[in-house]
Amino acid sequence: MSVPVRIIAGLGNPGASYVGTRHNVGFAVLDAFAELCGAIWQPDPARKGLVARGPGVLLVKPQTYMNESGRCLGALMRYFKFTPDQVLVVYDDIALPVGSLRLRQGGSAGGHNGMKSVIAHLGTESFPRLRVGIGSHGRQTLISHVLGGFAPEEKEVMQTAVSRAAEALQCLLQAGFSTAANRYNTPRQAQASQVVPPEEDQMPSR
Repeated sequence: MSVPVRIIAGLGNPGASYVGTRHNVGFAVLDAFAELCGAIWQPDPARKGLVARGPGVLLVKPQTYMNESGRCLGALMRYFKFTPDQVLVVYDDIALPVGSLRLRQGGSAGGHNGMKSVIAHLGTESFPRLRVGIGSHGRQTLISHVLGGFAPEEKEVMQTAVSRAAEALQCLLQAGFSTAANRYNTPRQAQASQVVPPEEDQMPSR
C-alpha cells in the first residue's frame, strides 16, 4: 500500500443479542485482534463507536447498527485527518464460503448495507477491506441467515477463520498489504462452490 493503514474497523450490530451472529463477524475479528495486541476498548460517544489503541493503529467498532456504520468511520477519518485508503474495514460476506478470507484494496459494497454506508461516508470505494466468508443463505431468507448463528459444524471453522483474520491484520501492519494477502487469502481453488444471491437482495439493517 502507498500509505499505512491507520484505522481498522469491524462492522457489526451492538448488543448481546447479536453476539455470535454471522453479521457480527467483523466485531469478532476486531475483538480477537484487540486481544492479540492487548488493546482495551473505550467508548467514543461523540462519534458513536468503541475505540481501542492498537500498534500504530486505531481499532473501531461502530455502535450505530449496521446500516449506519459509515457515520462513525467517516467522523473518525475526518477528525484524525486520515484518507480513505488509510481505513481498513473487516466485514462478513455471503458471497464467500464459510471461513474464507479475502483481503482487497477496494471494490463495491456487493449488496452489503454496512459497506454501502461506509462508502457513502468515506466518499469512495477505494479503501482496503478484509472480507470474511459466512456462506450463502440458500433457502433461508437473507435476514434470517445473517442475523442467525452458525451451524454446529461451522463454528470451529469460523473460530479458526476469526483467529486467522486477526493474524492477517497483524501481518498487514508489520509486513504490508501484499504480503498479508498472499499469506492469508483463501485460494480460489480451495473455495467450495457457492450460490451467490441475486443482486437485488439487500443486507438488513440489523
